[in-house]
Amino acid sequence: MKTRRQQNQAEALSTFIATKAEIDTMLRRLQALSDEHFNTHPDEVSWGDVGTLQHYAARLRDITDSAFREGECAE
Repeated sequence: MKTRRQQNQAEALSTFIATKAEIDTMLRRLQALSDEHFNTHPDEVSWGDVGTLQHYAARLRDITDSAFREGECAE
């Protein structure tokens, strides 16, 4: 029989693994979209496409800054 602490740790691990799998799926999808140039043909790039891509980059920068303690998250 598991103690309360062991059960809590097991639940945390299960949730961690599920969340990591969710992130891995998002990263694969994002990489596939990037491989397709974000579904934008080079001859058809508009400023709207640039703005969208810059928005994606800013959100990813927030995530990487947090994960690696860089940028605004640097100590």
